[in-house]
Amino acid sequence: MADNNERTPLLKVEHLSKEFPAESGMFAKRFSKRVVSAVNDISFEIYPGETFGLVGESGCGKSTTGRTIMRLTKPTAGKVFFQGKDVAEMSKHEIKDMRREMQFIFQDPYASLNPRMTIGEIVSEPMTIHGVGTKEERIERVRELLDVVGLNPEHINRYPHEFSGGQRQRVGIARAFALKPKLIICDEPVSALDVSIQAQVLNLLKELQDKFGTAYLFIAHDLSVVQHISDRVAVMYLGKMVEVSDWKTLYSEPHHPYTQSLLSAVPVPDPDIQKTRKRIILAGDPPSPLDPPTGCRFHTRCPIAQGICSEKLPEFKEVAPGHCCACHFAEPFPIKESHIDL
Repeated sequence: MADNNERTPLLKVEHLSKEFPAESGMFAKRFSKRVVSAVNDISFEIYPGETFGLVGESGCGKSTTGRTIMRLTKPTAGKVFFQGKDVAEMSKHEIKDMRREMQFIFQDPYASLNPRMTIGEIVSEPMTIHGVGTKEERIERVRELLDVVGLNPEHINRYPHEFSGGQRQRVGIARAFALKPKLIICDEPVSALDVSIQAQVLNLLKELQDKFGTAYLFIAHDLSVVQHISDRVAVMYLGKMVEVSDWKTLYSEPHHPYTQSLLSAVPVPDPDIQKTRKRIILAGDPPSPLDPPTGCRFHTRCPIAQGICSEKLPEFKEVAPGHCCACHFAEPFPIKESHIDL
């Protein structure tokens, strides 16, 4: 891959924030702040043909980030530029054109396919909406796509319930590639699948990327999954981005204690190494996004937190070339063995 500094980003996200109102029910009575801060001031870029992994615990704002980029929901603050154009300023016609270049693969292959439509109708639907080709040309394109994703083109008239979960996700992937997009947002595309099927789908996504040069925003909660497909990885915690780096550096030298704790949970195939590893167990549960902690949002669970962590928000800054981190005590493997409660 060419140096990112010499390339123009396909997608550029600047200080993106998304809040949801909490005006009724028990949350409105319990908390004075009447909004849920799902995404808070995050910035990143994705370059043509690369895979940008976005990882974190459930509820940290990963999926909201993807939906906001796609303009399925409007941002509260910040900007999203796709191919140099501000998504928030686009007209309805421009958004339709943008979505021809930016597609979505959903998490649940059972819920994302219309049970009343045949596989052929599902895959050809984006082409029908955007008026691409004649009916015969669309049918031929569907057959090609089914073959590319490893399904039998002769099954074009079958319905989703006749397929397994992994096969349904292949249908979803075929639909996403129907318009030859430049960017696909993959929202946990393998989390609902068996582990044996996950590897097949990940390999398929990589093969299609090599073939078509498509860029991915790959959203996941499993660092071991992201490792196999991403060029760069960003880690989120409670709506904030805490660390970004190329995947090799992130895995070999995590600078944020949250990243280090996540990596400690990733199993190693060598039983001798796995036996000697120290698992970092974080105390408590993630705070509510309705009432996030002051200062660093991670300080309530951080083994190395000090006074400044609860008082001052750490700056998201470069700690090494291409490696950014938001921690007052950022260094390689900041949690030492003496900090771990064995």
